[in-house]
Amino acid sequence: MTYDEAIKFIHNKSWKGTKLGLDRMIELNELIGNPQKQLKFVHIAGTNGKGSTSRMLANILIDSGYRVGLFTSPFISKFNEYFQVNDSCIMDSELIDLTEFIKPYVDKMKEGPTEFELITMLAVEYFKRKYCDIVVFEVGMGGRLDCTNFIENTEVAVITSIGLDHMEQLGNTISEIAKEKAGIIKKNCQVVLYQQGEEVVHIVEETCKKVNVELFLTDFSKLTLVRSNLDGQLFHYKNIQNIFIELLGSHQLKNTAVAIETACVLQKRGWRISEANIKEGLKRTKWPARFEVLQQDPVVILDGGHNPQCFQALKEGLVQYFPGKKISFVIGVFADKDYISMIDIIAPYAKEFFTITPDNPRAFNAEDLTECLKKYNLPIVNCGSPLNGLKRAVDGAQKEDIICVAGSFSIASEIRSFYGL
Repeated sequence: MTYDEAIKFIHNKSWKGTKLGLDRMIELNELIGNPQKQLKFVHIAGTNGKGSTSRMLANILIDSGYRVGLFTSPFISKFNEYFQVNDSCIMDSELIDLTEFIKPYVDKMKEGPTEFELITMLAVEYFKRKYCDIVVFEVGMGGRLDCTNFIENTEVAVITSIGLDHMEQLGNTISEIAKEKAGIIKKNCQVVLYQQGEEVVHIVEETCKKVNVELFLTDFSKLTLVRSNLDGQLFHYKNIQNIFIELLGSHQLKNTAVAIETACVLQKRGWRISEANIKEGLKRTKWPARFEVLQQDPVVILDGGHNPQCFQALKEGLVQYFPGKKISFVIGVFADKDYISMIDIIAPYAKEFFTITPDNPRAFNAEDLTECLKKYNLPIVNCGSPLNGLKRAVDGAQKEDIICVAGSFSIASEIRSFYGL
């Protein structure tokens, strides 16, 4: 099997789509020998902030001397990014070996897995083979019935910010969605929760009581910002002083607080993590396409956030770092997202729009997006491809202008490649 053949097998069209439920994962896991039983996990659910929190926590654990698996989605540039051990992606040859190993077992299944289920199982088998001490495991969608929830040895269950997304599958209210997210909480683990609305806190508290586990709430009142600019942010959280992160925006300070709380809970469970490990791990954390500064003069920001909560954070970041400035937005979205609400949030800060079509079957066509944006009475240029949108925006900009490329992670690879990233 070649690398291309392995990728083709994983992307098998008959496995497309979302099918919530654990039966297929449990069956496949048992067929290949229960690799998850040989691993320990930090399981991270939530609507927003999962990826940033996962990366920060993984880096804290790596700096503490552990062998750390990291499973997050989506990938930005290459499929191999799904599977990382101590900051290194799986090699092509390793992915081929894994795929050849799992294929006969997949063929034996009563019902084949979805694509994401197969990717998840490949990840667990890979982390077992790499003898990971602990795996930071990001939920795909929801929690209770998400395919990652077949794991048993959860050290800490983390729930980040919850908002209205994937409503067809998870429910129409914050409470319904919170119940699904809280489904990752298991006996013998401990729980860290991002500080948020009372309805979410109540649901998580009740779930913890049912399985008799301890809940740790972040306290954003204990966050003190020292300085924040395009180079990064310096702040204090509780008794830890002078924490520096390159990630930008007030929401990333809150995500960092969640990562710190989780590291402290792991300390309580016997993991050797020092304050110096926490600070150094956070300092070296990079997370592409999350309010990422790609160039100056004019400034180009790339943000892959794809729901109203992400766009609210994006808006807050733009206002914080560029007060009073109007922004040139290069926008591409998915048809199944709440793109109207997303654009309503940023439209008051827009100077103009450049519409693009993300490279994805779920993409909303740039021409149709152009029609939707006409109600804002701002200049609009239909650009087609992400790279053409970026070039049109930069070519027409002055040095002091701000350009923001946003709306989907499917845009990120082409844009970052242009900058050699």
